[in-house]
Amino acid sequence: MFNRSLNFPAAGTETFFLWGPRQTGKTTLLKQRYPQGRWINLLRSEEFRRYATHPELLRLEIEADPPDPARQIVIDEIQKVPALLDEVHGLIEDRKLCFALCGSSARKVRGGAANLLGGRALRFELLGLTAHELGSEFDLERILNHGYLPRIYESGRPEARLDSYVSDYLREEIAAEGLVRNLPSFSDFLDAASLSDGGIVSYTNIARDCGVSSKTVKGYFQILEDTLLGSWLPAYRKRAKRRLAMSPKFYFADVGVVNSLARRGRLRPGSELFGRAFENWVHHELRSYLAYSRPNSALAYWRLPSGLEVDFVVDDIDLAVEAKASSRIHSGHLKGLKALAQEIPRVTRRVVVCLDHRPWRTDDGIEILPALEFAKRLWSGRLTESRG
Repeated sequence: MFNRSLNFPAAGTETFFLWGPRQTGKTTLLKQRYPQGRWINLLRSEEFRRYATHPELLRLEIEADPPDPARQIVIDEIQKVPALLDEVHGLIEDRKLCFALCGSSARKVRGGAANLLGGRALRFELLGLTAHELGSEFDLERILNHGYLPRIYESGRPEARLDSYVSDYLREEIAAEGLVRNLPSFSDFLDAASLSDGGIVSYTNIARDCGVSSKTVKGYFQILEDTLLGSWLPAYRKRAKRRLAMSPKFYFADVGVVNSLARRGRLRPGSELFGRAFENWVHHELRSYLAYSRPNSALAYWRLPSGLEVDFVVDDIDLAVEAKASSRIHSGHLKGLKALAQEIPRVTRRVVVCLDHRPWRTDDGIEILPALEFAKRLWSGRLTESRG
């Protein structure tokens, strides 16, 4: 069992939502943190049918057998019966009970009248495994091929498990929830979208490849975001000397899923596809660290009209990070970070994450960090602290 970095409130002190992609370990983590919790699992057919038909049963059962207020009431897969949120809302108000509401899709909840319980619930997100959580078991080449999902990372047959993961997602998340009318078109969209991982998305090109409208493609990306299979990385928007790129980039939440959809095969250092997977991993580490340790921080990318860009910037350019899957960093790899310093001299820290074997620093202060060293410094807080 991995020691996850996401911390929850003590039992009986707060109500919260826990979102996360399928198979990131949400249920396992909640059972670990709340071993005395009262559980309702909507993945079980009998429980789903009961509460879907009569959501008021939640209130009636709790009134008949009141739980200790110091225990957490956990409802797993809450998105399957969003009407339960009305009952949860009332129990929070009337009985001061605390719930952990776990799910892999916020789509139905966002459309419901009890959306986020009127601000009465905290929000957490559990992402895939990080280098910090893996500790001595972290293997860069393995994680870029297997992805970040615990069972698949440990699997000896990642390809078969990833294929099954995508099939289950289409069958149980998309088809069963009725999120799209044309499942084959959405399946084709997934394949096409995977080729844009980490890049600026062209709705027109993907629409042409899938035989649907650009509006439909835009809606499909919204489904990916709502079901937590991916997220947008916005462009840095603070005004600089020149007009900056404004279109966002899209990153899938798990690089193994990208590998499966794009049929990449085995990724090995030195290849272009390995480099693209490496960038996804750096994004994943940054996004996870900020989500768990600095939830009010913002992650973006920076780009000039000339094409010079920096892969990731944190907050108001407190930290700028380039991902380069190379063991020999040269001046060409540093152009974006150098341009950033010219445009925004206040930039606090500039970092290149790479495959070099040792950390070093350029004459103008750019830090060159091997992948594992980057992860260690990131999760210790050393990259986001002020250097004074």
